[in-house]
Amino acid sequence: MEENKKIAVLIPCYNEELTIEKVIKDFKKELPKADIYVYNNNSKDKTEQIAKANGAIVINEYKQGKGHVVRSQFRDIDADIYVMVDGDDTYPAEFVHKLIEEVSSGKADMAIGDRLSNGTYKKENKRPFHEFGNSLVKKSINLLFKTDLKDIMTGYRVFNKRFVKNMPVLSGKFEIETEMSLYALDKRYIIKEIPIIYRDRPEGSFSKLNTVGDGIKVVKTILKMFKDYKPFKFFGTISLILFLIGLLIGMPVLIEFVKTAYITKVPSAILATGVMILSVLSFQCGIILDTVTRQNKENYELNLLRYEQIEKINEKISK
Repeated sequence: MEENKKIAVLIPCYNEELTIEKVIKDFKKELPKADIYVYNNNSKDKTEQIAKANGAIVINEYKQGKGHVVRSQFRDIDADIYVMVDGDDTYPAEFVHKLIEEVSSGKADMAIGDRLSNGTYKKENKRPFHEFGNSLVKKSINLLFKTDLKDIMTGYRVFNKRFVKNMPVLSGKFEIETEMSLYALDKRYIIKEIPIIYRDRPEGSFSKLNTVGDGIKVVKTILKMFKDYKPFKFFGTISLILFLIGLLIGMPVLIEFVKTAYITKVPSAILATGVMILSVLSFQCGIILDTVTRQNKENYELNLLRYEQIEKINEKISK
């Protein structure tokens, strides 16, 4: 089934001179007919030269960040099957056939290389805080969408054309993997996870992630996805918290008024009133934004239908 599909291997790269040659050769061996694209993201080493020497199609992306690279790849490249993999040689190429099979057969719109289920990521990864960040994001997403994905932030994925050409890439940096998973869940694409072996970077190769800085970004990502994808729950939770605070502040005032028909705790009364007003406003924001989100989903489904109709027309013309 792979032979009848046009396959593009997308490799975002930043300073991967130690590993990019092996990654290209491994995927050429597994997918000899595929086009291999290396998007060089302002590398300061010999990544670009090595990639060209090994037959990859090298394109320079000057906006720094993996999200910008993926946006350009999705926009520029036309294929039936898209394989996205990091250039750090942590994902074995031999698993690509299992991932492609899920998408090529129509069983999935996005197939994920799951590093976590078999324990190899925990064994190989020498950065425990990164594992903690992965786990935190995964649990948050599974809770929000009532799903059970095992690996949210893997960089080894395969997509069909419909997914790639209809996803608006908004993230500029490493949050792109989380955004893909959220997008697929929110738009009800089919996701399949295939357990793979993960291996840590070879000696001399360094991760581009920053434990503290990216940890803060992880927390921001969780709050942002909560707000954007589940606005009623997000603002409803804030409303409930404000309501309880207002009740806590205002209860002594109410008790005093019931007993004496007077209010001497004027500052508390004003503060409680203000907090209660904020609670009501937050609840109203949740209702309004939930309606907007629902309308956006309806518009997306209509646009997706138009896209599929255009694709069918193009297929007829090409035949």
